[in-house]
Amino acid sequence: MSPALVVVTLAAGGVAAVARYLLSVATARVSKAESFPWAVLIVNVVGSGLGGVVLGLARHAALSPDIQLIVLTGVCGGLTTFSTFSVETIQLLTHGRWRAACLSVGLNLVVGIGACTAGYLLAA
Repeated sequence: MSPALVVVTLAAGGVAAVARYLLSVATARVSKAESFPWAVLIVNVVGSGLGGVVLGLARHAALSPDIQLIVLTGVCGGLTTFSTFSVETIQLLTHGRWRAACLSVGLNLVVGIGACTAGYLLAA
């Protein structure tokens, strides 16, 4: 792996992480902060869909391994977040919001994997 590829992957991840933060700020303004972790659901579904597209394109060698690394590791890695998803789930549970916690977990899994599958099928 070249130094330039490392730098580009890091930059892509950084930009995606900032985009995730800005979405969190925007959704907090629109809804109550503790109502539901919409920002995490959105970034996880978008990142999963993008990952599926990349996998689908890679299946036909339509993307170079370098582009795959930049998008999957950099963009998707910086955009999506398992740790925040986990923390917000625990926060919902500790506030007695069992339904919201279960809904968040279910939606992240089902819609995220569904988006990845749809992206893959569309690109393959």
